Amino acid sequence: MKSLRVKPTGASGAGRQPADAATTTAAVPVVASPPRPRRRPMLILASVAMVLAGMVGSALAYSSLGNAQSVVVARVDVARGTVITSDVLQLARVGVDPALQVVPASSLDSLVGQRAAVDLKAGQLLVPQAVSGDVFPHHGTSVVGLTLGPGQIPGTPLQVGDQVRIASTPGAQGDVHADQIKVFTGLVVEVGTADTSGNVTVSVEVPADQAPEVAVWSASGRVAVLLESREA
Repeated sequence: MKSLRVKPTGASGAGRQPADAATTTAAVPVVASPPRPRRRPMLILASVAMVLAGMVGSALAYSSLGNAQSVVVARVDVARGTVITSDVLQLARVGVDPALQVVPASSLDSLVGQRAAVDLKAGQLLVPQAVSGDVFPHHGTSVVGLTLGPGQIPGTPLQVGDQVRIASTPGAQGDVHADQIKVFTGLVVEVGTADTSGNVTVSVEVPADQAPEVAVWSASGRVAVLLESREA
């Protein structure tokens, strides 16, 4: 009978891994930890300030819209004394300080036909004092149109409301003696633009009893306008 040999299973042999298996085991990669973010206090404060500014701006805009109302504004430049027509005005919705007197949209139609009491600029809010219901000619006066060329009108541009004197001139006929000079007083109510020849049409309010004579002198081209002092 053959005897069986049992191989020892002691610590020296048990669990031993082959040498080539140990060398083929893949190395575990080392993952670096992400860098810790650096806090920037100034950047945080700036962001907070921008947010607060936006909130304040929104609040102001909301408040402005709450106080907005439809008012009358000048659409184009309007010279003082000009008769107001509907095409020189427009409506705008703006926030207005309650302490400021403005012309509401409901009064737009009532302004047509009145005169500008002051020079108005395009986009300017109208206040009640900016227009005048004064109607020309006044009682006991007449308006005469004068066509004035160079030498017959002051170098200083005439304005509506100017006090003037209208003097007769010799024209092309020659000299005129002092006792032949006629002088009339008047008030400028409208000034036209110069034509290609440099002539300007000026409407002047004069006493009704003098108007026919002024018109005759004007028709002959024998008048000159003198501007009076503008000091109050």
